[in-house]
Amino acid sequence: MTILVDADACPVKDEIYKVAWRHDVAVKVVSNSRLRVPDHPLIERIVVSDGFDAADDWIAEAATPRSIVVTSDILLADRALKAGAMVLAPTGKPFTLASIGPAIATRAIMADLRAGMGDGMGGPPPFSKSDRSAFLQALDTALVKLKRG
Repeated sequence: MTILVDADACPVKDEIYKVAWRHDVAVKVVSNSRLRVPDHPLIERIVVSDGFDAADDWIAEAATPRSIVVTSDILLADRALKAGAMVLAPTGKPFTLASIGPAIATRAIMADLRAGMGDGMGGPPPFSKSDRSAFLQALDTALVKLKRG
């Protein structure tokens, strides 16, 4: 089992490490730039080129039915799901084969609205303590489910 982290903008890396250590699961922290990661045998830093979608491409190729991908990128989530991986957003919300289509459609609508309105729309709500807590529980649950097969 492996946790693959889309790390450049991931707000829950520390939480991932703690849960991974408790479950004795490897973590691959994938980013376009060198990030600080704990010096631990279960944690591997993977720095890819700064090319467009390089980290996403690496994660999508590494994703298997025995991995959990942590990302807020809906298109990467779609690719990882198609590879059989479980996918969690940093808020703890799981992406599923049933939910990914509507998520992609909403993403496209929001992109069109932003293009028409400029930057006046704002962005997603700020990351909260409850998001962090929901993520911890969701990751723990996902790992238990993967272990059971």
